Amino acid sequence: MATSDQDLHDRLAAIPLFAGLSKKQRGRLLDAGRTVVHHDGHEISREGEGALALHVVLDGKAVVSVGGEVRRALGPGDYFGEISLIDGRPRSASVVADGQLQTLAVPYVAFQSLLDADPGVARALLVLLCERLREAEARA
Repeated sequence: MATSDQDLHDRLAAIPLFAGLSKKQRGRLLDAGRTVVHHDGHEISREGEGALALHVVLDGKAVVSVGGEVRRALGPGDYFGEISLIDGRPRSASVVADGQLQTLAVPYVAFQSLLDADPGVARALLVLLCERLREAEARA
């Protein structure tokens, strides 16, 4: 699961949230983050608890659940944790590794700095959050 710096830049560039960032901006984000390997069954995020980081799935799969009910699966290119990093409230869902999972974890402070420095990132994030809200409403 070793991932080169160029590969990480390319993966971030392919994710809509980060697609509009310059290579330098992605580099700052990567410098602030770290890759983490989570083993099968590891709970990365627990519903109702505070947020420490935004996670971008690099390899593997994870399962998202709310109130113990599975809501969706995540794979490479998906991300989670952004909602709590934005509003400062507890996590809205739990995320558990489904097999070995590698994520890029971007800490709260680095994520906030990126949003403050680049309104385009905040705008892209709002669009993606609206898409998720519409998906959730359609399922309800």
